Amino acid sequence: MWHRVQTLSDCLQSERPGDVTLHAIGSVAPRPEEGPNQCLQRAKERVNDRRMFPYTHAKRGRPPAGRSVGSRGFVLESSVNGVAGAGQAGTRPQKPSRCSPFPGQGAGGSFIAAASPAALLADGGGARPALFPVHECVFKGDVRRLSALIRTHNIGQKDSHGNTPLHLAVMLGNKECAHLLLAHNAPVKVKNAQGWSPLAEAISYGDRQMITALLRKLKQQSRESVEEKRPRLLKALKELGDFYLELHWDFQSWVPLLSRILPSDACKIYKQGINIRLDTTLIDFTDMKCQRGDLSFIFNGDAAPSESFVVLDNEQKVYQRIHHEESEMETEEEVDILMSSDIYSATLSTKSISFTRAQTGWLFREDKTERVGNFLAHFYLVNGLVLESRKRREHLSEEDILRNKAIMESLSKGGKLMEQNFEPIRRQSLIPPPQNTITWEEYISAENGKAPHLGRELVYKESKKTFKATIAMSQEFPLGIELLLNVLEVIAPFKHFNKLREFVQMKLPPGFPVKLDIPVFPTITATVTFQEFRYDEFDGSIFTIPEDYKEDPSRFPDL
Repeated sequence: MWHRVQTLSDCLQSERPGDVTLHAIGSVAPRPEEGPNQCLQRAKERVNDRRMFPYTHAKRGRPPAGRSVGSRGFVLESSVNGVAGAGQAGTRPQKPSRCSPFPGQGAGGSFIAAASPAALLADGGGARPALFPVHECVFKGDVRRLSALIRTHNIGQKDSHGNTPLHLAVMLGNKECAHLLLAHNAPVKVKNAQGWSPLAEAISYGDRQMITALLRKLKQQSRESVEEKRPRLLKALKELGDFYLELHWDFQSWVPLLSRILPSDACKIYKQGINIRLDTTLIDFTDMKCQRGDLSFIFNGDAAPSESFVVLDNEQKVYQRIHHEESEMETEEEVDILMSSDIYSATLSTKSISFTRAQTGWLFREDKTERVGNFLAHFYLVNGLVLESRKRREHLSEEDILRNKAIMESLSKGGKLMEQNFEPIRRQSLIPPPQNTITWEEYISAENGKAPHLGRELVYKESKKTFKATIAMSQEFPLGIELLLNVLEVIAPFKHFNKLREFVQMKLPPGFPVKLDIPVFPTITATVTFQEFRYDEFDGSIFTIPEDYKEDPSRFPDL
């Protein structure tokens, strides 16, 4: 049975042998003019002030979760599994150790109140205040304690602000902690609540050695991810029949000058067994440049991973294997580009997305249905699709900004990047930002969405663009979306195909998306049309390198 002790004096008078003490984080009585939410907020503020008092106790056994105390106000309780002698009512709770493996555990094995209400983790039927011990050690630069915790804790866990331990290590310039986390394969691609990865934060901080280490680890983890998926992917391809698929890309922009130079592309995909061939005229398309040509991309599922992917330049009759290992020079050049460019993050928000049937006709409106290629399709309007883009440039000098602007102006007028002699300049590490003065308690107790900024002072621009789109779904298309995703995963090196893959992973209306609009960049959209599909058989030679082609390892440097 639980006994609620309403005052400290009551608590002192209520000692009984064998009881387990529970230390509450704070208690607050409501004021006449405020409601429960305001009262709870003041209770949390007391937590942040560390006004912790013995508050309640119970018989031996697992106590229930923290809960409100009727009309007397609120209490946030810590809980323990009852052990005789675990604590004594009326004693002031001890402070947690600097980086306790079990947050809130004091001397003698009793759990004490945590300084933050940010994380109450479920423990069976009870709630226990739980800080983030790995994050705390990184924040305080405690490498010795971190090395002990890192073996038994999830180093990819996000704190209440969405940061992983690696995020914090990079933002605070704790290089020893960062290298230790990387040595244990801490995830590099993961983004925090603001949409930034540890690599993005490293670029902002400006330490070249750290940027290089993160970039290498990111590429290593990407390779491992591909290899991990490979058996499942090959199995799915083997079960899928041999087919020919043709689709068309048409890129558009509301920027007049840009729209004149945007490409279109007709892609032909051949699939036989676990081999895939893609014929295209567009191999690389970013906001900075596009590469054109008569190109073929071949995936050979039977070959070793290092020889699975080949790109043929059918005009120059050369080929390049898409290698996984980069040279030291290539890595250094990529670091130079990262350190001299805007840090950019784009997210396609689908939280409020909905689909409504498109209408046609002037007087008598009816649902729009028409053929796309050989397939009858129902048209839908896509509502609530928002492209959120964020751009940071606190790491750039005025010279960098002017230089980047000149590149963009040249490209918008139809110039080519290679003709402009815009070679990346070798970058040195930046002067570190001022020393962090925020305490761990201030950081972890901050309200969600209002985390104190760590690292270099932001120079930041954010924009949201509501994206109006149409999608045509056909029940007649022979291929399912899941099977399409497997094919698209194979040709993921093509960035625009990766955008298509991300889009069709959404919950779409019934059928197959035979025609759809997708945002590629904030100012650029693409209309993708699946023109033709048929099951077919092919000559196996189309999946091999022609004998008269020569190898050119540097033909496509971005692949």
